[in-house]
Amino acid sequence: MKILHTSDWHLGQKFISRDREEEHRLALDWLLEVLVKEHVDLLLVAGDIFDIGNPSNSARSIYYNFLRKVLKTNCRHVVIVSGNHDSPQMLDAPAELLQLLDIHVVGSAQINPEVLVLKDKNGNAEIVVAAIPFLRDHELNRAIPRDSPLEYFPRIQEAIADYYRRAADAAAAYIELQVPLIATGHLFASGAFTSGKQDNIYQGNLENITADRFPEIFDYVALGHIHRAQAVAGINRIRYSGSLIPLSFSETKDDKSVTLVEFEGPNISAVREIPVPLWRRLKTIQGDLSYVQQRLLELNTTYQQQLTTWVDVLVDSDTNIPNLSGLLQDFTSGMNLDLLKVRLNVPHASLDEQVVSQMLDELEPLEVFKKKCESAGSPPENMDELIAAFRELEEGVNQAE
Repeated sequence: MKILHTSDWHLGQKFISRDREEEHRLALDWLLEVLVKEHVDLLLVAGDIFDIGNPSNSARSIYYNFLRKVLKTNCRHVVIVSGNHDSPQMLDAPAELLQLLDIHVVGSAQINPEVLVLKDKNGNAEIVVAAIPFLRDHELNRAIPRDSPLEYFPRIQEAIADYYRRAADAAAAYIELQVPLIATGHLFASGAFTSGKQDNIYQGNLENITADRFPEIFDYVALGHIHRAQAVAGINRIRYSGSLIPLSFSETKDDKSVTLVEFEGPNISAVREIPVPLWRRLKTIQGDLSYVQQRLLELNTTYQQQLTTWVDVLVDSDTNIPNLSGLLQDFTSGMNLDLLKVRLNVPHASLDEQVVSQMLDELEPLEVFKKKCESAGSPPENMDELIAAFRELEEGVNQAE
């Protein structure tokens, strides 16, 4: 058996108002080529297929066209689970129809974990998948008392571990088949490294679950949510595949990949990260004005054959530079570059004089909330509880939408 593990496509993402449809189409076309070239039997997508719960029609079209094309390959099975960015209801809506095509979609977590027995054309079981999506608070807290947030989150973490224990108990019924037993997940596992700001989904402690809480009965655990490909805490059978494309300027140094896992019976015989081509460069440049201009010229020369390079510029200066953005826009006119962010860093200026600023659409909602709390004088020791309350309100809004 060959399994291709991928996650965090974030179809429909708006990157500082720019859409990424062209990159996503190129990435998914490449993924189809890998399915064919590597003779993949099972495609696993571990959440965050879309960037928002109500994606655009064009993002949905990219998704369904990809699934249609998968049916023309020799890949026999597809398993897709939701991430925290996805709408479980939207993913679940066509699930019964897709199941007829051996495309299994699990958007909402049920009380009893869903364990799929995938069979070959002769009806013989060839792989078992505990298809566990992102576990939302309301799916976990049915029996958890609502005490203070600081007491509530450890119980959420225990509920996540318990869900995996129960999935393992259900999968154990098939251990005699001597086929791979797989689990999926979309969360922040202890020992994972991020490239930039990726908040823990449930707050509380940094991690949602430690690596040793994934039951050993699972031969492979396919995770999503962290955008950097890696084995969790050095354990080769528990892995993040990472995102298909860089999703922020903090990810520009990551090598994007998908993970190919080969089995001989229930045993892993090989794990290989297959590098994803990079169609668009995201670059951050910091230095004085002369250095920044020189680097912009170099970028334009180096990446002429790719999609327009998106650049984040931070100019260090001892004094203010009037109309810096306009100056650099004129400088790059006609180049294969798009300056998405232009900022000026005047280290010795007073706070009022600083022109270093962030556009609101560059910030996550939680960052804005934290800044408002700080400006209102909230004591640091209250921040955990304030963040917990914010997360609860945010979850309620997302469910209402």
